[in-house]
Parts: sequence; structure tokens; C-alpha cells
Amino acid sequence: MKMLRRAIVALSMAGAIFATLRMRGKGGVPPQAGGWREVDVPPR
Repeated sequence: MKMLRRAIVALSMAGAIFATLRMRGKGGVPPQAGGWREVDVPPR
């Protein structure tokens, strides 16, 4: 019974840590392709 309780506590702690990291967001890597490009404006 004691081992089952420890396993449940460990799983719930892991889930809480995962949820916290998921909510905060870690940023990640910005896209390497695409993005802004120059626009040709005809002279007036």
C-alpha cells in the first residue's frame, strides 16, 4: 500500500511539473525560413 501511495504521489508531481512547464511555455526556436521581405514601392 505504501508503494502504491508513493507511485501516485510521484506521478502527480510529474504531472504538476509538466503542466507548469506547458503553461509557462519555453519559447522554442523561431522559424528559420520565411519572415519579412522588402516591398518594392514605385516612386511618385
